[in-house]
Amino acid sequence: MQLLINGQQREFAELSETSAVSDLLAALHLKGDRVALERNGEIVPRSAWSETRLCDGDKIEIVHFVGGGKR
Repeated sequence: MQLLINGQQREFAELSETSAVSDLLAALHLKGDRVALERNGEIVPRSAWSETRLCDGDKIEIVHFVGGGKR
């Protein structure tokens, strides 16, 4: 499956038309509690990741949350 992730074309042999957003995050080794995800311009709520299917050519934006700063 080919996906455009954060502006970069990527190919995932391990993903298919039955794969969900949660499968993509697992393939990218990302922790779900530290990211937000948008698919084709629509924010995908964390509660829907396991049922939101991916399609070849989807445009995915992933934002990582980073902690830190002054106290």
